Amino acid sequence: MERHAPPTAAGSPHPAADRAFFDRADLHLIRVLHTVLVERSVSRAALRLSMNQPAVSAALRRLREIAGDPLLVRSGAEMVITDVALQMIEPAAAILRSADALFTQAREFDARTSRTTFNIAASDYLDPLFLPRLVTDIKREAPLARVEIHALTREADYRAQLAQGEVDLVVGNWLQPPDDLHIAQLFSDEVVSLVSTGHPAVRGGWSVQEWLAAEHVAPMPTYPGARGIIDQVLSSQGLARNIVARSAYFGLIPEMVAHSRLVLTTGRQHCERVAASLPLAILPCPVPMPPLHYYQLWHARSQHASSARWLRERVKATIAAL
Repeated sequence: MERHAPPTAAGSPHPAADRAFFDRADLHLIRVLHTVLVERSVSRAALRLSMNQPAVSAALRRLREIAGDPLLVRSGAEMVITDVALQMIEPAAAILRSADALFTQAREFDARTSRTTFNIAASDYLDPLFLPRLVTDIKREAPLARVEIHALTREADYRAQLAQGEVDLVVGNWLQPPDDLHIAQLFSDEVVSLVSTGHPAVRGGWSVQEWLAAEHVAPMPTYPGARGIIDQVLSSQGLARNIVARSAYFGLIPEMVAHSRLVLTTGRQHCERVAASLPLAILPCPVPMPPLHYYQLWHARSQHASSARWLRERVKATIAAL
């Protein structure tokens, strides 16, 4: 019974021959092939390729050897291409187009036609308008793209997510941002306290001790035993506040504050947004606090990707507009 060698993954029954071809041909050689066949002249091809004529002639000799065909032959005073060469023009052009697209896509991002999915992990401590505006901006500029917003939770390892490509960008605030990732500061925000309009401190103010003893609400730690930025700063000054409530849902805290004696201490920008629609008052924090610095973080794997660069620019533009 006749038996046939199984084809390779690419469908070719002659892998050794394929390897021999690819060892002998490269993209430059295919470019020379296409130019010579289109121009039907070694001298004109040399001009188009910005090569000297002997170099083009040497490349043509290699191509004839690989193809097993003269490719270009003389007919009277002119040069004509052979039937074999005629069949090679479009495949050579297709290879060059594909190669150009391959590297153009790496360098240039066409927002209007891209169907990429942007994965963004973000803290909800940000201005509540930031993420809605960012998604709106992305969809306006890249209507075919998809956007997925991931929470920065105690279960999420954003370093691993960035390294594995599960997340393209992380936006949040850190007292000391990680030094193993690429980083760009977006903005800084003053630390203030948010209370209900009926809180006693609205009328009488408060001292440091009164503020520390007040009933504070804080976000849930990002991992067991972790302390937020406010508590890290207080600890560095030998102080501790009276935290009586914690919430994993930062966006719900202002509503809790509006109807209780709770105190939320966070960035002014966030407080101003929520105070515009709830019975809340913004008070200065009596303990000296450094500004909250917000950053975008990304992994080295996406440093030069055109789509990732475009996304980082959109984040910066959205923050600037706010």
